Amino acid sequence: MALYAIGDLHLSFAVEKPMDVFGEIWSNHYKKIEYNWNKVVKDEDVVLIPGDISWGMKLSEALPDLDYVHKLKGKKILIKGNHDYWWSSITKLNSLYEDMCFIQNTYAAYQDYGICGSRGWVSINGEEKDEKIYKRELLRLKLSLDCAIKSGYKKLIVMMHYPPITKISKSMEFLELLSNYPVEKLIYGHVHNDSKDICINGIYKNIEYICTSCDIINFNPVRIL
Repeated sequence: MALYAIGDLHLSFAVEKPMDVFGEIWSNHYKKIEYNWNKVVKDEDVVLIPGDISWGMKLSEALPDLDYVHKLKGKKILIKGNHDYWWSSITKLNSLYEDMCFIQNTYAAYQDYGICGSRGWVSINGEEKDEKIYKRELLRLKLSLDCAIKSGYKKLIVMMHYPPITKISKSMEFLELLSNYPVEKLIYGHVHNDSKDICINGIYKNIEYICTSCDIINFNPVRIL
């Protein structure tokens, strides 16, 4: 059983949001994802999806996209991205599919690893609205980490949609929080191909950072473990 990751699927089967407006690389990108995914992922494998799954504004609009993910091989563990406005009651989401686990304030399991996560947020810029969101996401990540630790997990992998660190910015509160837990890897998305030079891929303060935005990884799931 292997662990893979791929983020920022940006699916839009029920809404008019063609991704090829962002460049030829996005032309028929859902076909690339499906082909590459099913080529490497086996039914017993697990795939992490760190947000920006569907352009749907409501759950009803996102369901065709979630159905598409459901039909791909393997078990999927998902967190919310900044464009996932359809994300509704976590209880309702987790009742939809047996092979898809939506994380919010809790964790999922992969072998002896706890899989934790939060959407995260950009560094606080002084605006009250952003500060409120930032602190809420910080709390959600802490709840997720604490939940895994209380369940006995001594090794953690974290998914965040927003990277807590890039070559041009740091979200210090998130970095400090992560340093207090046995986090081995941090899987993130949000950054796209036109900004890939700011990505940190590699070890920073004992945590391995891995960008998995699908256009940066050429729509190929990255093997994590």
